[in-house]
Amino acid sequence: MRAVIVAIGVAFLVSLLCTPIAIKVFARLKAGQPIRSNLGLASNEGKKGTPTMGGVVFILATVIAYVAGHLALTTLPDAQIAQVEPTITALVLLGLMVFSGAVGFIDDFLKVRKRHSGGLNKRGKLAGQILVGAVFGVVALYFPSSMTDASGATTNTETVGSTTLSFIRDIPALEIGKIASVIVIIFVVMAATNGVNLTDGLDGLATGASVMVLAAYALIAFWQYRHWCADPTYTANPENYCYTVRDPLEIALIAGAAAGACVGFLWWNTSPARIFMGDTGALGLGGLIAGMAMSTRTILLLPIIGGLFVIITMSVVIQIISFRTTGKRVFRMSPLQHHFELAGWSEVNIVVRFWIIAGISVAIALGLFYSDFLASMG
Repeated sequence: MRAVIVAIGVAFLVSLLCTPIAIKVFARLKAGQPIRSNLGLASNEGKKGTPTMGGVVFILATVIAYVAGHLALTTLPDAQIAQVEPTITALVLLGLMVFSGAVGFIDDFLKVRKRHSGGLNKRGKLAGQILVGAVFGVVALYFPSSMTDASGATTNTETVGSTTLSFIRDIPALEIGKIASVIVIIFVVMAATNGVNLTDGLDGLATGASVMVLAAYALIAFWQYRHWCADPTYTANPENYCYTVRDPLEIALIAGAAAGACVGFLWWNTSPARIFMGDTGALGLGGLIAGMAMSTRTILLLPIIGGLFVIITMSVVIQIISFRTTGKRVFRMSPLQHHFELAGWSEVNIVVRFWIIAGISVAIALGLFYSDFLASMG
């Protein structure tokens, strides 16, 4: 727990203190967010030129905090089960965050360079998401752990991902094989990155929702660590009471660090925002959230944990289908947050209420996760 707390604290401070520096640097470089002024959105007024690409800050803060958390791990009495050395799990999770963020950075850079809201074209962005998902999906499924106990015996041969679909745990009846699992991982990465990106339309909205989702995954992963099948000190019946995952403390540390980094960034990103996360941050967070679902074996629980992202994404899908089939729009504008803007809601009002929806979704998901544990004990 100490390592997770250290990572959260370091990430928060790095993000909180470095974001003002990033604001000045990006402003000096004229890396302002292009704003379309013909949409009639009140939230767009006065935002033209606000520095973007702020996701760079909390992505770097997460990586720095991960290193700090590992330094703290070396002092733990149970370091033999904490896996002090960096793991493939960290490579996959941080890789998904960094390289998904890199795709977003290219998009942001092109927007700034062209002084236009259209950056990387849809095919280019889609190709980048598929490539990142495929590369780290393969790594997640083809590199098992070689963790050993004091006697030298291998105690954990799990991979980061699973060839079985999962809800609270792996579902044995839904074994799909490695190739299909890589395809599922690619789909989850695409869904999560686009979901966060679509939610990032109002000051602090995507950042605050991501904090809740990442905090939930930190709690799930730490609970799995405390009830981990590979822990030789855990004496409960492994068939009922433990979780078959790889490196759960590593997952909790990274999730906690990312949540802490987002809280620090939110100080400057909340209304009125002095910096935007841009596609750099939105895609980076989406990639990490996808990795969290994969590594904690909760892929089918992700739509509940990230309920707000699902609702906003579906509003876009519904709008497109309705307009193309009937010529009519269901919403005044999509994504959904802009529908309420045009209905006269203030930006802060929308953000707070959408945060409440995100919090309710997270609470339901955590309730389902814990109820499964209670049921297994019974």
